[in-house]
Amino acid sequence: MKNTSMKSLDKTDHEVISITCSSESLASSLENMMGETTFMSPRCCIFKTPSILYRHNEEAYIPNAFSIGPFHHGKPSLTDTEKIKSKYLQGLICRSHSPEARLRQCIDVIIEVENEARECYAGKIGFSSEEFVKVLVLDACFIVELFRKDANLVPKDEDDPIFTMSCMLQYLWHDLILLENQMPWLVLERIFSLTASPSESKSLVELTLEFFGNIFSSDKHSIEPHLLATQEIKHILDLLRKSLILAYRGEDYHHCLGWQPFPSATSIKKAGIKFRKVSSSSILDIRFRNGILEMPSLLIQETTETIFRNLISFEQCYPNCSPRVTSYAILLSHLINTPKDLNILCDNGIIDNWLIPEDSTKFFKTLYHDSYVKEFHYLRLCEQVNGYCHNWGSKWHALYRKNYFGKPWAIVLQFFVATLLILTFIQTYFIVFK
Repeated sequence: MKNTSMKSLDKTDHEVISITCSSESLASSLENMMGETTFMSPRCCIFKTPSILYRHNEEAYIPNAFSIGPFHHGKPSLTDTEKIKSKYLQGLICRSHSPEARLRQCIDVIIEVENEARECYAGKIGFSSEEFVKVLVLDACFIVELFRKDANLVPKDEDDPIFTMSCMLQYLWHDLILLENQMPWLVLERIFSLTASPSESKSLVELTLEFFGNIFSSDKHSIEPHLLATQEIKHILDLLRKSLILAYRGEDYHHCLGWQPFPSATSIKKAGIKFRKVSSSSILDIRFRNGILEMPSLLIQETTETIFRNLISFEQCYPNCSPRVTSYAILLSHLINTPKDLNILCDNGIIDNWLIPEDSTKFFKTLYHDSYVKEFHYLRLCEQVNGYCHNWGSKWHALYRKNYFGKPWAIVLQFFVATLLILTFIQTYFIVFK
């Protein structure tokens, strides 16, 4: 009995010790996790695309040829273009009286803002201080030199692959607007200011907007510089978004909670509503008045899906960001439901489509999927258009005009019927009152 009791006691003590050790180990692990958990820095503005959005079209979120910043740096498929970036860096510093001194100056100004730059990226950057600064200096100098060459402020080399190979610029228009491929604006601004010549009159903002001048519309409209002068720009993608929002001159509805569907272009046309292309610096500037839906022209090209998906991703990730572009994407996805809807908008000059109609329609239908919108900034517009469409008088009026005033023979027939009715009335009058 004694031996049995001792065995039972030993077994129980062993279980207690095991449980205690396990609890202490778990507690220590959780304490370490809590110690590492910190709130996102207020500067954080460059994010990895959420997987729920990424799965809709991976190609719209990853670079084709150029890595910018730390997220994609060192990937084998992107290493070939590092030589181009090095060449641009060399060209930039060689315009100085002392290239070696200018390079050190570029490094020093970035070292001063290294911590601020790190805070701009969501998540931990596994680069040493030296590696991180090297990436920022190389990529920022490349971008600044690229914009100056594009604006003809500095000469282009005859063998420059970016301006001699048509595909390279297309790659850059795609790669420089990716959320994961952004460079903190404060880094770009420091390099730009340090390397600017006394004769330069254009700001970095102006050069950037010129480089992406036709990304939203083939109708070039320059935004007034003073609108952006007081803005805190976070990166290139943020600048492009701000250029749309600040140039928007329509009504800004603060009470835009809620949502309602928007009719397709075909339904709008059947209701008698006309489409009118208007000149505006912002594609967001859509209005409805007097039975006319006024819209600025939108260019649909290779980079259109990329820019919209990355702007939506930014609005979804950046804290307290108003979903202006996401609201626009929702509106367009309802307006363009079929290739016929797209053709209606093309015929009215509102859509300038460079792609196959079926492809354009498909990406608009899924553009905003899995994104959340608390404020729908076209709610009032939807209410106005839907109210008009549900007005039976306008429907019948439109139908009557279509059937009886759209063809010459119908006009003649109506004139004949009206004349016959008048003559019949006169005849009846004389018969009765004669």
